[in-house]
Amino acid sequence: MTLDHLVIGAGPAGLQLGALLEADGRRDYLVVDRADVPGSFFTRYPRHRRLISINKPRTGSDDPEVNLRLDWNSLLSDDPDLRFTRYTDRYFPDADVMVQYLADFAERSKVRVRYGASVSRVSRRDDVFEVQVGGDVLTARSVVVATGVSRLHRPQIPGFELAEGYDTMPVDPADYLDQRVLIIGKGNSAFETADALMETTTTIHVAGPDSVHLAWRTHYVGHLRAVNNNFLDTYQLKSANAVLDGTVERIERDDEGLAVTFRFTRADETRVLHYDRVLACTGFAFDASVFDDTCRPALAIGGRFPAQTDEWESVDVPGLFFAGTLSQQRDFKHSTNGFVHGFRYAVRALHHVLERRYAGEPWPSVPVDPTPAAITAAVVERVNRTSALWQQFGVLADVVAVTDGAARYHEEVPVAYHGRVGLGPDGHDDDAFVVTLEYGPDHDKVDPFDVSVNRIAQDVPGVAHDAAYLHPVVRHHRRGEHVATHHLAENLENRWDRPDAHVAPLEAFVTGALAGR
Repeated sequence: MTLDHLVIGAGPAGLQLGALLEADGRRDYLVVDRADVPGSFFTRYPRHRRLISINKPRTGSDDPEVNLRLDWNSLLSDDPDLRFTRYTDRYFPDADVMVQYLADFAERSKVRVRYGASVSRVSRRDDVFEVQVGGDVLTARSVVVATGVSRLHRPQIPGFELAEGYDTMPVDPADYLDQRVLIIGKGNSAFETADALMETTTTIHVAGPDSVHLAWRTHYVGHLRAVNNNFLDTYQLKSANAVLDGTVERIERDDEGLAVTFRFTRADETRVLHYDRVLACTGFAFDASVFDDTCRPALAIGGRFPAQTDEWESVDVPGLFFAGTLSQQRDFKHSTNGFVHGFRYAVRALHHVLERRYAGEPWPSVPVDPTPAAITAAVVERVNRTSALWQQFGVLADVVAVTDGAARYHEEVPVAYHGRVGLGPDGHDDDAFVVTLEYGPDHDKVDPFDVSVNRIAQDVPGVAHDAAYLHPVVRHHRRGEHVATHHLAENLENRWDRPDAHVAPLEAFVTGALAGR
């Protein structure tokens, strides 16, 4: 029997898609994973066991949709017991809690998973995939790869083999007593490691060619998080540690230990620096080794991710899709597809894409009275509750489509996908209002703690397009062409429902759009 969908990987993304397919009940699918438990990545990573995805059980709201804005670990489910916030009160939870949560999610959602099933080869014959899983060959119309970035990224540095990888380095600070340590990398794994070793080492240098980007400024949660940045204090306050901007040219062993040739970025200078240990915290990459020549996907971003269309499909292998952290190639370092709180919604959107592609099912929608007042009310109600648009800012949108005097409200549509193909049975609708939540222009260049920089007053219509903070944006498309944009005024409490500041200006915009103005 040929499966409709074969999902490779039983981590958060694979389980999320499996749960959606199981609840739908109309497709033959199977999730396979080489490990004996779901979410095996979290049994090893992060190495120091503290997640950087926030967990906030106490929000002051009893609305489960709103609460997902502050719950970055739960998968999407109608079962209230399958909220991660039921498992711990810790704001930054221990990774072992995630392992238990994913096991419970898999069991309670009745996802069809085959564990201990290692995929050794994927090929494609006559529009059908053949996947070698253990001793069996499974066939499927589509393959969804949800394995995450499972291969360590190894820069082409002579002598790099002398460095200890993030996957194998000891995590006990006592193992580094009185040692000089170089950490290659400037991401969260590098600074997580530096913070853990500060008390026992004599010196730590954290090195890389790029500047340190702080998540509280860029709004990209993969950049350095405050929970991992204590090391920066020790550098700025001259406490024996340093952040080096530049490239490691080579690593060699000599009488003084490990000799690292380092080329500085900010000065025309190359120096040889000596350390007792070099730790490589250089990130992860996609492992494409199981794909043969009939379906090997093109790669992007320095070979670290598969290149994808706006449907999360391989750009050159039809029917090969990607879910989970692999899907961040589409919004790399700009939104949240690299993390559970982002890709859980992308997986739900992918499920709708698969249904539309393979079964001819329309994107789910509910009817709306095609009047400006009704459309405005629907949009205002959603932007004040939605967690999907909140988390996937600028990437997912709600779309109110109006054709032949009828209006339909579609939730959580990929912006680029809608722009390319539309949602109507024949393509683009007569009118469409594409609703997103977005930060303002150059938001990542604004220091939010610099009180000398003026900001746009909240709840003031007419200037919202200059607001740096997250706020709703409504774009009017006519038969697929973008013709006008309306920004709702920002609000400190994230409530965009004030009659004069938000509702009336939006209704006027919708009225003009439907009248052809």
